[in-house]
Amino acid sequence: MPDKNITKEYSNGEITIVWKPALCAHSEKCWNKNKGGLPSVLDPQKRPWINPEGASSKLTMQHIDRCPSGALSYFNNDDQNQNTANTAAVTPITVSPNGPLIIKGQIIIEHLDGRQEQLAKTALCRCGASQNKPFCDGSHHKINFQDA
Repeated sequence: MPDKNITKEYSNGEITIVWKPALCAHSEKCWNKNKGGLPSVLDPQKRPWINPEGASSKLTMQHIDRCPSGALSYFNNDDQNQNTANTAAVTPITVSPNGPLIIKGQIIIEHLDGRQEQLAKTALCRCGASQNKPFCDGSHHKINFQDA
């Protein structure tokens, strides 16, 4: 597992791309062109894997705003205000000991079937045993889920 404190920055002079490896879900959406990726900027086969000059700043920012894990963000070099897809509102998420993620705040869950559900508070499964994914159904008790 990556060091939780590592943050890497890559600049093209106009924007700086920020990558936090510990948050990365390694989604192919970043780099796989067939899945909407932007391989001219994000290519895991290259070192460094982030090329901030691979596309226009505008296109790069739009792409980073779709990062599913939040591992990628950016800021404009002129104002140094970090910019991400969700800076307008903060939604607290609490990791329950040996249990679910408790989310308090307005969220929208997009299900695999395309259905959307807006919630103000929910508990999401963290153990993988729920029969009602992505929601927690208490299965963590049955399987004796323990934090690592």
